[in-house]
Amino acid sequence: MSRRYPISPMETLYSEGRKSFIDLVPDGATRLEALFRTVPALGELAVGVVYGYLHDRSDLDPRLREAVSFAAIVAAGMVGPPLSVHFKTGLASGLAPAELTGILLQASAFAGFPRAVAAADQLNRLFDEAAIVSPPPPTPREVALAFCEQVRNGKSAVPLSAAIKRLLRRSLRLSIQATTASTVIVECFDDEPSLPAALLHIQVQGTQIVSVTRFIAR
Repeated sequence: MSRRYPISPMETLYSEGRKSFIDLVPDGATRLEALFRTVPALGELAVGVVYGYLHDRSDLDPRLREAVSFAAIVAAGMVGPPLSVHFKTGLASGLAPAELTGILLQASAFAGFPRAVAAADQLNRLFDEAAIVSPPPPTPREVALAFCEQVRNGKSAVPLSAAIKRLLRRSLRLSIQATTASTVIVECFDDEPSLPAALLHIQVQGTQIVSVTRFIAR
């Protein structure tokens, strides 16, 4: 039997958004059905816009998009489902637990302490449910930054090649950026030009440096 009406753009967005949400959240299908049981049209609209349209835009990477979403939720005082959902999708998109608490801390200065405290209270429960240590270990960027400073000061907690030690000690400037919950990229600059002399790919696990790989940039 043929459809009476053609598929609308909103239906397509909802279908794509629902798939993205389920990919990010293990119990996503059940959660969506329970959350929008009374008002399914709201689920179609919200999921279609947030996870069907915004989620796949190329202007922001997934980590930054989730960081912005989480900060906005805290600032708006939206404890409950919005915060718990984006806690899960934030982790799934590569944010480390300590990055989420760092976003909450940053947002508190602008959103106000009552909203931040309410969000922190919910985070306590979410951390427990996800079996995440509270407070979480330092962010991967913090771990990598401390490691680089140790090497630059003539110390290293992990075995390193002479080339990597020399690179870190001689670089005039370092730019350190986490790209996942366990990966950090360090750009090493030996002079003022904008192009780095080399890159370091650092794998972090908890508070430990797992591996450091050097790539020559120019």
